[in-house]
Amino acid sequence: MKKPANNKTNSGHPKEKKLEGILAENRKAFHEYEIIEKVTAGIVLSGAEVKSARAKQFNLKPAYAAIENGQAILKNAHIAPYKPAADTHYQPDRFRQLLLHKKEIAYLDGKLSEQGLTLIPLQAHLTKGKIKILLGLCRGKQQFDKRATLKKKAQNMEIRRALSRY
Repeated sequence: MKKPANNKTNSGHPKEKKLEGILAENRKAFHEYEIIEKVTAGIVLSGAEVKSARAKQFNLKPAYAAIENGQAILKNAHIAPYKPAADTHYQPDRFRQLLLHKKEIAYLDGKLSEQGLTLIPLQAHLTKGKIKILLGLCRGKQQFDKRATLKKKAQNMEIRRALSRY
């Protein structure tokens, strides 16, 4: 019996596009913050925003998340306007609601009340055709922490290079 192809598509049709992948990444967050914990959340978007996000017109660098009135909200995330959509009143930097369970929101709210912790979006990706945001519970790094991280990364690269020769 022949094994089915392991491609991540809806119907398994070979010409259908892959539904999983990274749409946007906040690489600067890994340098600027110490990531303590990661949480995946859904996001509420309009139809034109979904099309624009799937076209990778998504910017997470200035964005952060907050919990207000028992709801998780993504602020300052920029989703460029979708050109074919005729929405003249579109706001690319509007606040967007994040979809989390009440227990997760209560847990994150308790953690955010601690000194110096914040929720930063690390990545926007597709999972089973749905757009998800990977949030990181982060603490800001000091300058010497950043230097130590870069030094450690350089040492690991050297070790990998030396091992690859043998």
